[in-house]
Amino acid sequence: MMISWPLCLQQDKCAARGCCWSPVDQANVPWCYFSTSHGYTVMSVENPNPYVDLRRMDSPSLFGADINKLTLHAEMQTANRLRFKIFDSKKQRYEVPHEHMNIPNNKPSSPIRETFDTTMAPLVFADQYLQLSARLPSHNIYGLGEHVHKQYRHDTNWKTWPIFTRDAFPNGGTHNLYGHYPFFLCLEDESGKSFGVFLMNSNAMEVTLQPAPAVTYRTIGGILDFYVLFGDTPEQVVQEFLELIGRPVIPPYWSLGFQLSRWNYGSLEEVKRTVERNRAVDLPYDIQYTDIDYMEDKKDFTYDKNLFADLPQFADYLHEKGQRYILILLQGDAPYGSYDRERAVQWLFVWQVWPGETVFPDYTSTNCIDWWVDEYVRFSQEVKHDALWIDMNEVASFDQGSNKGCEVNNLNNPPFTPNILDGLMYSKTLCMDAKQAWGNHYDVHSLYGYSMVLATEKALERVFGENRTLMLTRSSFPGVGKYSGHWLGDNAANWNDIKWAIPGMLEFGLFGVPYIGADICGFFGNTTEDLCRRWMQVGAFYPFSRNHNAEGYKPQDPAVFGENSTLVQSSKHYLTIRYTLLPYLYTLFYKAHTTGETVVRPLMHEFYSDSASWTVDRQFLWGKHLLVTPVLDPWDLVKARKQHFDMYLPADKLGLHIRGGAILPTQTPAVTTTYSRRNPMGLIVALDDNQRAAGELFWDDGDSRGIAFFYCDSFICVTHAGYKDLGGLVFGEIKVLGVPQPPPLVTVTHGNTVTNLNENKIRYDAVKKVSLIVGESYLVAWQRGGAEYQRFDCYPQKGQVATEDSCKARGCLWEPTTRSGAPWCFYPEDYGYGANIINEADSGMTLDITRNGKYGSSGLPGSPDIDQLRVEVRYHSEHMLQFKIWDPSNKRYEVPVPLSVPATPETSEAKRLYKVVITNRPFGIKVMRKSTGTTIWDSAVPGFTFSDMFIQVSTRLSSEYVYGFGETEHQTYRHNLNYHTWGMFAKDQPPGDKKNCYGVHPFHMGLETTAHAHGVLLLNSNAMDVTFQPTPSITYRTIGGILDFYMVLGPTPEMVVQQYTELIGRPVLPAYWSLGFQLCRYGYANDKEIEDLYRDMVAAGIPYDVQYADIDYMDRQLNFVLDPEFTGLPALVNRMRGEGMRFIFILDPAIAGNETKPYPAFDRGLEQNVFIKWPKELGDGIVWGKVWPDRPNVTVDESLDWDTQVEVWLYRAYAAFPDFFRNHTAKWWLQEIKDFYESLKFDGLWIDMNEPASFVHGTVGGKCLGSDLLENPPYMPPLDAMENGLNHKTLCMNSQQFLSDGTPVRHYDVHNLYGWSHAKPTYDALLSVTGKRGVVVTRSTYPSSGKWAGHWLGDNNSSWDQLYKSIIGMMEFSLFGIPYTGADICGFFNTAEYEMCLRWMQLGAFYPYSRNHNGKGSPRQDPVSWNSTFAEASRDVLNIRYTLLPYLYTLMFEAHTSGNTVVRPLLHEFVEDRATWDVDRQFLWGPALLITPAMEPAEVLQVRGKMVNMPTPLDHINLHVRGGYILPWQKAENNTKFSRQNPLGLIVALDDSGFAHGSLFWDDGEGIGECRTSAAGVQYNALFGLGSVCVQIKRGRGREMTEERSDRGYYSNSLCSRMEIRSLHQTRSFIPTPLLSDNPPILSPPPPHTNTHTCTHTPAFVSCVRLLFKLRCSLSPRVCFHYHSRCWSSPQWLSGCYCASVSKSLTH
Repeated sequence: MMISWPLCLQQDKCAARGCCWSPVDQANVPWCYFSTSHGYTVMSVENPNPYVDLRRMDSPSLFGADINKLTLHAEMQTANRLRFKIFDSKKQRYEVPHEHMNIPNNKPSSPIRETFDTTMAPLVFADQYLQLSARLPSHNIYGLGEHVHKQYRHDTNWKTWPIFTRDAFPNGGTHNLYGHYPFFLCLEDESGKSFGVFLMNSNAMEVTLQPAPAVTYRTIGGILDFYVLFGDTPEQVVQEFLELIGRPVIPPYWSLGFQLSRWNYGSLEEVKRTVERNRAVDLPYDIQYTDIDYMEDKKDFTYDKNLFADLPQFADYLHEKGQRYILILLQGDAPYGSYDRERAVQWLFVWQVWPGETVFPDYTSTNCIDWWVDEYVRFSQEVKHDALWIDMNEVASFDQGSNKGCEVNNLNNPPFTPNILDGLMYSKTLCMDAKQAWGNHYDVHSLYGYSMVLATEKALERVFGENRTLMLTRSSFPGVGKYSGHWLGDNAANWNDIKWAIPGMLEFGLFGVPYIGADICGFFGNTTEDLCRRWMQVGAFYPFSRNHNAEGYKPQDPAVFGENSTLVQSSKHYLTIRYTLLPYLYTLFYKAHTTGETVVRPLMHEFYSDSASWTVDRQFLWGKHLLVTPVLDPWDLVKARKQHFDMYLPADKLGLHIRGGAILPTQTPAVTTTYSRRNPMGLIVALDDNQRAAGELFWDDGDSRGIAFFYCDSFICVTHAGYKDLGGLVFGEIKVLGVPQPPPLVTVTHGNTVTNLNENKIRYDAVKKVSLIVGESYLVAWQRGGAEYQRFDCYPQKGQVATEDSCKARGCLWEPTTRSGAPWCFYPEDYGYGANIINEADSGMTLDITRNGKYGSSGLPGSPDIDQLRVEVRYHSEHMLQFKIWDPSNKRYEVPVPLSVPATPETSEAKRLYKVVITNRPFGIKVMRKSTGTTIWDSAVPGFTFSDMFIQVSTRLSSEYVYGFGETEHQTYRHNLNYHTWGMFAKDQPPGDKKNCYGVHPFHMGLETTAHAHGVLLLNSNAMDVTFQPTPSITYRTIGGILDFYMVLGPTPEMVVQQYTELIGRPVLPAYWSLGFQLCRYGYANDKEIEDLYRDMVAAGIPYDVQYADIDYMDRQLNFVLDPEFTGLPALVNRMRGEGMRFIFILDPAIAGNETKPYPAFDRGLEQNVFIKWPKELGDGIVWGKVWPDRPNVTVDESLDWDTQVEVWLYRAYAAFPDFFRNHTAKWWLQEIKDFYESLKFDGLWIDMNEPASFVHGTVGGKCLGSDLLENPPYMPPLDAMENGLNHKTLCMNSQQFLSDGTPVRHYDVHNLYGWSHAKPTYDALLSVTGKRGVVVTRSTYPSSGKWAGHWLGDNNSSWDQLYKSIIGMMEFSLFGIPYTGADICGFFNTAEYEMCLRWMQLGAFYPYSRNHNGKGSPRQDPVSWNSTFAEASRDVLNIRYTLLPYLYTLMFEAHTSGNTVVRPLLHEFVEDRATWDVDRQFLWGPALLITPAMEPAEVLQVRGKMVNMPTPLDHINLHVRGGYILPWQKAENNTKFSRQNPLGLIVALDDSGFAHGSLFWDDGEGIGECRTSAAGVQYNALFGLGSVCVQIKRGRGREMTEERSDRGYYSNSLCSRMEIRSLHQTRSFIPTPLLSDNPPILSPPPPHTNTHTCTHTPAFVSCVRLLFKLRCSLSPRVCFHYHSRCWSSPQWLSGCYCASVSKSLTH
């Protein structure tokens, strides 16, 4: 409910008005507020452009004279402008006679977003009291004036601002000042969408802003005439507003120079002394003023013939040195000559002002305007001057109303007076019943200054004719900017006023008055050198830059401080910069004049997507490109890109920054603009991260009112109206900022002439002395330093050394270089393909491309080039596109992995985040992000090759920040782009530097310099490599298939992963128990070892859920056959499972084929034809390999070396490899697993060696059948043991497999998919035989493997470096869509060292997949194998893990349903902080838990945004909960079976605002279904704030997830037996977490409120309830449980709820 009016009333008076009464203890909140019986109802509607008749509801009147019938008229005047007008159609009321309110001829309709909702409170419309309230979409409200706003964004905590023009001091109060601006702008959100609201009403009013957020207007006359203006950015809203009220004048060029003024120099001689001393110090300085002291007795149109005798010649004195003269005129006159000359003029009463008894002209009268013009012409002929300053035109008087007072009536004493200064309408101004041509002064008072401006503009036109001049006015109204500038009034010399000037300037930018500034150094008071110096620095960047102070105070012009003073030197320095940049400032005024762009601009206009910019008001921009950061406090520090940064700014310095991507026109400065305009011009080119820049220049003679000028946009210049610069304007210097290396060559092209500049004309930071004559075209170009970085390698074969001859034989260029890594042999610029006709459609484009034949073959024997290719680009969605390149004449292998793409493409170009451009020569695809212009893919680079067995494509990258590609061990998460190549080919290869490992993931995420992110997948399963180089660029090389790229546009890193997993498939939701700690070892001798381990772990109280058996449990490593040493294992497994434990067994794909007894797995597989064979034309037999299975009836001599063990025929059995692509193979695999489960129960499966791995190369005997080209292709990627061919440690590439549809494929093409094809049949079998969700862990993966399986990072080493590399690996698999991942804790190979293993246990406790596993032959390393200290530390850290499992499980659910990451790099949450882009030794669980492990011996680790040293003793790991988040938790037990029976709790970590939120997903932990629940999934969303917790409970089956209804109560189960809430609050981003505290802080519920209304809750026993309450913003909130009856306790409500322990029905 809205407040009715702001006066404090007693309860009986409130009731008399039909309002509600509710005292509160918070200042400003109303006690008396409207009931629903007030307002108007709709009677009828007429269409089109509806006129709506309104009738007042029957209710008491507030102030009498209510108008019972009103009309509402609404129309869309333009596509972005809505007008709605509420008026009395039966009686004419006063309306503002604005001269610019033109109504467009066409009146388009346009969809309107909900921005200004007036339904929240009643309309009041009486004769002298009108009120309208509206709810707003955000608190980002700017504007309303004129006042002193101490901050640019409004405080919406019940602030009331009166609007009524008044001569008052701008001293920081909330009172009304000189202008009348009922206009505000509201930024809705980070999208930039904004709107403005303008109330065209000139009566006295007030505007209240309240926390809803909402706005209330109260005005005392006229009508309600609203204009709502829409824009996609704040800047567009300002442009729409100025289109309505009139765009600002473009001032003369000289008026942008520095200016000096003082009230009461005393004499003209003192004025000249001031001029001379400032000339003497060479201060840039264009304009001198005289204030009212030049007048005779302060009377307009006179001058003091004694003290200012030579004033008529003063302008000539200034003109001799290129300076100008401005004088002041006031609003009124005493009786004298000017008064006597026009008796027909309408005067307004008699008052006291500066001349004494004074009359005020009525500038709304035509006769008065003629008189004013005539008087000004007479005076200008007597006293020459260049411009005019008009003051005191609010209208100001020193009397109250008149020299005779004012009558008592409803105009002078209305029934309601807004909260104006003094609370009296005629205080310090005229009586409100004075009559003017436009109406009663009551209605037009705030238009007095505006009408005087209109009259003065006519006078200036008469005097100055075609020459532009300047007008300054103190009082203003919307539209004044068309004619005049404004200064911020009579400020004071203090540090507050220097600060408050910036919000004032920004607001007048909104109001359409860009020529704005404050009195530099302050008007009232004696300034100090320190203050004045800082003010001169910032004032040098006011559009209107004038130093002005008052009578009776010390002079403060710069020179008075002494020629050698820091103030003079600093002032000269920054005024010189101002004068250098005046062409840029003048261009900004031209843009304001022609398009309505702002000149002085808040940062949020340019960076609205960054919420930190919304409140910045101690910095400002000139246009888009120049950031001004002044010092506004008496110290030297002020608060790099997108972050607060401490800059050291000593006494003579101010912060200036040019935005990358800008071209700023400049001119060599001089002491006045008269002289500077004769100097050469220049350009400052500030390159952006893409090495691009653009800018504009407007230029004319600086004085004329005509349109003769030339205009340059990105410095393509156009001359208008015959512009001719007689001064011979030249460009003398071009400074290029952001060039990364010294340019080796600079050229100037003019026509057909190219000139290489001499070295003496080039500096590294500038291109000097390049004369560019206006009207002629020049091209200035420079080679990039480090041109070698632009080379693309033409001889990439590892192990082959290029020579000049072999290089040139490929058609490539040869040039040795000393730059490390840069190729000597590289492609020429036109090497590649050319595009032919492009067929474009709304859904994409297709085209054919042809190879550039002039270079002959690509030089790879056996791999013929394909000359004709087809390209298709598909716009799948607004954030995803695909581009595919293939041979249209011959069918080639394509990856059979199904992807999820939208059924229909995104055909709306406006909705797509990207733009695609085709480059013809050389052919390339360019993808740009539309919102930033960043090019994120540009393959128009030389070297594109498409041959039968070698495909290569390169692309430039948007930045050097690239993440992903795998599976290989990386030293850092962010790739090093210094010529590194990474091979990808699935292999049984332990992690190692540059070693291709188990899986293949040709996916990467790129971060753009704008902090946007994108992802790129190459859907190709052949062996490949990627090369990074510093260009920055990437080169893909693959040896088969096609090029099939998918790109997702984010724009955040987290959204990239969400979109990528939407494409490839969301990750599986693992069983809850699989998040428990797990133990495994290769080398258990028998089941007794496992039993003893289990006993010791239980005795030590170490949480532990899963036990494994590696291949030791198998008889001779045969799948599905139990070893005799493990005959007791089935009973042990059953017992352990009965105690809440789970068991996982390993299965390898290879099946032994040498058995002498029946071996069902092989026999049935042979019968069902499931094994991989040779193609029929090569023999159709099984392709035999060797893996773990031993031959029967032999004992392996393990003292022999490995190769001998494998090669000895008697030891290792022949092994056959199932072809898991085939449907019947999946059925066979299911049956074998089912039979195995009958004899040995398990809960999950671990599949290994599925790259596929073999211990022989290709096949037994080493002789692969068929062409050797497949085993040793013409191009071999840089793989491990590449010299041995692709079949090293795997199958022959000529082996044949069959897809599910029967299509034959070569193992050469699908090798990398073997593990992928193995995962789904295994997962399906697990679900089928167990009936539970379980978990599958696989070693070999490919994109979409995460749909069925988790992954461990392979056979790592027990060494310190593997700790931090495991974090990198986990974060990469998060990118790849496999969140259930982790490394073997303490390492697989070699002996673990004590401290390292303990640190690894601490880190591994926060792996999603947390398993301690090591290899045969190494000592045990499980937690109970060391000592009690180790066991205790392990127990403590695992207790923390188990406590947080509800949070981890929720993260897994969110990954499964939304694609969120679980292990998360810091850059996903803090991408705006570039420091996080390289963090890879810390990681997050989701958004809220920061894990900072120790990863070096005796390490001391390196809150917010900084590196800090944290003590990390051996039994400690650093964990921090992020402020603003709620983490669900549960008391830990020995395993999850028992921990899940414990109460749940919440850890609430409050942010700086005292709020937090979080969520919880809960189900039975192992059910199967759409929502992966056997019964009902329960999802909580929690919000904490203002001393309360809101928990939203949803439960559902399948895809449904619905909110619990209050009429059925809230259920009780083991989930909600108690909610314990731990509240943390520290003012840091992350808060240290006391998870193991014995006495955690418990949050108490707020006290209930006793009320005469009763709200009942269902009487069922409820353990966890959702209680809705309505909370008033006060210190002692009133709580209402809202179930069956309606309870009101406050006029303003916030929704909320509280979760508490309840054992009976609730009443209050």
